[in-house]
Amino acid sequence: MSTFWMVLGFVAQAFFSARFLVQWVASERAGRSVVPVVFWHLSILGTVLLLAYAIYRKDPVFILGQSAGLIVYFRNLFLIWREKRTVSE
Repeated sequence: MSTFWMVLGFVAQAFFSARFLVQWVASERAGRSVVPVVFWHLSILGTVLLLAYAIYRKDPVFILGQSAGLIVYFRNLFLIWREKRTVSE
């Protein structure tokens, strides 16, 4: 495996894991469970990079698992966008 793909895999996993730290810190600060918008952005970024890595590795289980998550992440961002748009009107 090339060094590029190995580095990409680790960077992707770092982005994907960072979302949990962001969520934890936000929840601790608020004193309740909070899922900040950046959680969904990190989810998408990490998933897209992990998906590229999975495609390179030709791993159908990993490809399917990462692809399915994208639907949920984009849907959550859409719902947040729609709610903000409705509130501002």
